[in-house]
Amino acid sequence: MLPRARVWHSTGQLLYHSPFALIHPTSLVLMKYPLFTVSLTLALTALAGQAFAGTLVQRLTVEAMQECSLGRQAQSRTDRIQHFAAGQAFGEQAVAADESSPDAHFALFCNLGEQLRVDGESLSSLFGFRRMMKELNRTLELAPDHVDALSAKGTVLVRVPGFLGGDKEKGERLLRDVIAREPAAVNARLSLAKSYCAGGRHEEAVAMATKALDLAQTLERIDFIPEARQVLAQLRAQSAKGN
Repeated sequence: MLPRARVWHSTGQLLYHSPFALIHPTSLVLMKYPLFTVSLTLALTALAGQAFAGTLVQRLTVEAMQECSLGRQAQSRTDRIQHFAAGQAFGEQAVAADESSPDAHFALFCNLGEQLRVDGESLSSLFGFRRMMKELNRTLELAPDHVDALSAKGTVLVRVPGFLGGDKEKGERLLRDVIAREPAAVNARLSLAKSYCAGGRHEEAVAMATKALDLAQTLERIDFIPEARQVLAQLRAQSAKGN
């Protein structure tokens, strides 16, 4: 009976299973040099483990982002919280599986951030804010050109007060850069529109929000359409008051 190499993951899943063909010259080497056989098996184990980890992280990251999206679409506060809590759990598992994955960190950030916004645009928890920023900053450390993370960073800069690191001018510049790089960016436009409105630039704000809504509808971003409509209505009301 031919000797077989089996590689198992810690979960019990069989990752690699192949007989050493005695006919092939390399098989003679494997049979003659058992230490080489052990080294090869260990190498195969490492490669298989990396492949499994990569697949696991990708699946968990997708699950986390899906929960974040579903939470944005949910109508009730209870449903929103449940989706974001589930997304947070998936995100934490993804980060634990691969701490070097920027998308895993961003997925966790997405759900942490949305939990802080459940009751409106306010900082309900300083601890929660710092934890959220830790994940966002780690995303950008690992992937400085991560467009979604850059958009989120710009959003944070224009919304939070200076003592928490806010910088309206820098944030608006970053959001404009994101829009220039990604013309279909919806969230960056909404954030920039709000910032323009707060600065008295009402016409620009309405135009920016109108474009964001058009893009959300065209791209069928159902997770952003309700928010885009709400923001546009608010900005139009503010513009009417300002005039």
